[in-house]
Amino acid sequence: MAEERENETRKFAILFGIGLDGRDGHYRQTKGENFFLVGGSETTHRVMQDKAVSFNEELRRRGKRLEDVESPEEFRDIARDAGL
Repeated sequence: MAEERENETRKFAILFGIGLDGRDGHYRQTKGENFFLVGGSETTHRVMQDKAVSFNEELRRRGKRLEDVESPEEFRDIARDAGL
């Protein structure tokens, strides 16, 4: 029984983006598939959104989920191919 529970352990992964240039008094937060973004100026936050969506599109193109990325090198390859 305990062995079955070990096999059912789910992996969890998320892209977390923090924008530090927001000085206009607005709090920006966006949550999407595999990502959570906070802060930043309007422009910075929009760029983070675009990059997170591109990263997810590249994952889909490869038939992968974020939690299944196997190494930092694979993560970098996906990010590069997504235009990050």
